[in-house]
Formats: sequence, C-alpha cells, structure tokens
Amino acid sequence: MLEQAIFQATLDELVASGYARLSMEAVAAGAQTGKAAVYRRWASKEELVLSAMRAMLPPVGPVPDTGSLRGDLLELMRSARSAMLSLPGSAVRVIMGELDQERARPFLGLMHECVMDPGKAAVLEVLRRGTGRGEVRPEAVTPLVADVAPALMLYRAKMQGPPTDADVVALVDEVLLPLVRA
Repeated sequence: MLEQAIFQATLDELVASGYARLSMEAVAAGAQTGKAAVYRRWASKEELVLSAMRAMLPPVGPVPDTGSLRGDLLELMRSARSAMLSLPGSAVRVIMGELDQERARPFLGLMHECVMDPGKAAVLEVLRRGTGRGEVRPEAVTPLVADVAPALMLYRAKMQGPPTDADVVALVDEVLLPLVRA
C-alpha cells in the first residue's frame, strides 16, 4: 500500500514538475510518508522513477482478435493511445522530452521491455493473422512495418499533442491498411 502511494506520488510529481525538479522529499510528501521511507527503498531518483514506471505502466494486454485486420489494428492502436494518455504515459513523455539520450538509456530500456517489444509483437501477430485471412501481403509482415504506427503516434504526440480517436482511425485507414493490404 505504501509502495503504491509512493509510485503514484512519484509519477504525479514527475508530470507536474519534471524530472530535473523531482525530489525524494516531494514524493514523500505526496505519498504522505517520511522521506526516510523513500530513501530506505530507493537509493536514487532514477531507481525510484524506474520502479514506479515498471509498476504502473499499463500492460500491452492480449492481442485482439476481432476477425478482421482493421478491427484488430483499431483495438491495438486505441490501446496504445490509452497508454499514451495514462499517467505513466505522460511521465514517459516528460522523461523523453527532458533527458538526453545517455541519461534516458535506462528508461528507454524499460520502455522497450514493457511497451515497445510487446507492442511490436502484437502488431506482428495481427499482421500474420491477416496474412492467413488473405488481408495482408506476406512481405509486409516485418519489424519495420510494425514500428510504423507507434512511431507515427509518438511523432504526432510530440508535435501536435496527444492523439485523438480520430487520429487513431486515420492512422489505421490511411497509413497501415494501405501499407499492408494484399
């Protein structure tokens, strides 16, 4: 219970103040505990943020199987959008926007492990099933093609703000389907 409160306070403070201004003291205050309780568990701000993100990032979840390529892709992209809009997703954007490549390396590793790799595997599974139904060209089932949607969503989120549901539909209908259709 205390650990969950600390994780919640960590992400709340990170989104409100940024990584540079995040302090163990502010997290302790937000979790309504003493700073010794925080320092006892985590030796550094980086360790604390990594633990909070690992615990609170929404899981990629089961791969949808609606019976159609479009339906499966829409569900996957809507799930990705929800994750981007969540508190942990907002915290990730703060970290990636604030830290240089070297300092962001541990966070990038966590994102690949918990979000990007499982997300790519889900897209590839959807595309493979689509190939079996004759909806997808077999040569379109590649890791590069699986990266297109998340990359475009991240780019658009960075340049235009969080994606809307209409953005998700347009991404599927105007980019992904034409890219992979048989």
